[in-house]
Amino acid sequence: MINRILREELIKRATSSKTVKSIIIIGPRQVGKTTLIKELETELETPITWWNGADADIGELLQMPTPARLRQLIGQTSTLIIDEAQRIETIGQCLKVITDNLKQVKVIAIGSSAFNLGAKTNEPSGRKGEFLLFPFSFGEMVNHHGLLEESRQLNQRLLFGYYPDVINNPGDEQAKLRQLTDNILYRDVVRSERILKPEKLEKLVQELAWQVGKDVSYYELGQTCGLDNQTVEKYILALEKAFVIHRLPCLNRALSNELKKSRKIYFYDNGIRNAVVNQFNPIEQRNDADLLWENFLINERRKYITYQNLQGDRYFWRTHAQQEIDYIEERNGALSAFNFKWNPKAKARFSQSFIKAYHLIETQVVSRDNFFGFIGIE
Repeated sequence: MINRILREELIKRATSSKTVKSIIIIGPRQVGKTTLIKELETELETPITWWNGADADIGELLQMPTPARLRQLIGQTSTLIIDEAQRIETIGQCLKVITDNLKQVKVIAIGSSAFNLGAKTNEPSGRKGEFLLFPFSFGEMVNHHGLLEESRQLNQRLLFGYYPDVINNPGDEQAKLRQLTDNILYRDVVRSERILKPEKLEKLVQELAWQVGKDVSYYELGQTCGLDNQTVEKYILALEKAFVIHRLPCLNRALSNELKKSRKIYFYDNGIRNAVVNQFNPIEQRNDADLLWENFLINERRKYITYQNLQGDRYFWRTHAQQEIDYIEERNGALSAFNFKWNPKAKARFSQSFIKAYHLIETQVVSRDNFFGFIGIE
């Protein structure tokens, strides 16, 4: 069993704090959210009741989630676990009614989409614990089988990523990723968002996969895919809510020639990105190694700062003259800048105009020879 970094914090929130009445766990499909909670069942207060938001009768009974109705449904339960919570239209209202009126109940809501879960709970700060679970991280795999073995697997991770079903089925990675990609795009996005042109969505996802690490124009995407700007933005938001992709905004505060409204888009997992474009050639035979490396590092850094609850903002920087910084973090008003190169011998320069304008506290070129510290490996 590969232990998750969130495990101890979840146990603490679920058992120690009397003030936290609801716990929300969201993240990509099939990253182990339900498995993790099942592993913790012996730590939870009994009796425990499981609901599944995909069950039609659950949705029907919760159309009007009044305190009286929820008391009838929950009974003497001490811990209520709601799987596929995003499938319940009234989930936010349900959680609020439970936490406000059923004081003996602690509820754990698990969702593979942020469609109508996290934004609707409206619970006072301190009474709700929210967690984002990613696919396995480099650090979790290091804890599982050691730094040497995981370092040896680095090329494979750039190709196949970190989804549990992929990690646990060596030799069958491509088939697992294709199945997973189909499930996410057509089950979580097309069906849930009522996408009327799934072939256009598929084309858009492929274009986004080819443009990883580049600043993305919604207009140009629309021209390529036969969609208007509004529909492109709608589809990208749907993909983001389903934890397929995430956006990185540009930093623009000091110089007149900075890009102002651009963004870069990354996939949550390298394996999903490669499955979308059906590219699984070995890393040494590819011309997109730097893009895969950047997507990998962006995700591993995000896992690290999320699990460690490090506060700050994330950006990239680019000018109309093509000067660029791959990744920037701002914490307590201080900026650190990073460029990513798969080849340790490749040169990367930091714009002097950027350095002078923003007074950086750190610059670093992150390659495969020195990336451990960047993703939290001591």
